[in-house]
Amino acid sequence: MPFFDRNIGRGERGFRLAVGVAIVGAAYVLLASPASHLVALIGVAGVVTGLAGFCPACAIAGRKSPS
Repeated sequence: MPFFDRNIGRGERGFRLAVGVAIVGAAYVLLASPASHLVALIGVAGVVTGLAGFCPACAIAGRKSPS
C-alpha cells in the first residue's frame, strides 16, 4: 500500500528513537505524578514511529523526509 511507505529518513528515525527513549525514561524516573504515564505514552509514540519509519501525521500532511 503506498500510504504505508516509509516517510521518515534515517537521521530522523534515530532522533525519534533517542528522544522517545529519553522521554519514557524521564517520565518514569523524574516525574512522580499520574501525568507521567501520559508523558511516557508520547515517548512510546516516538519510539514506535522511529522503529517503523512511518509517521501517520506526516503521511496525512504529505511530508516526506529525505532518506
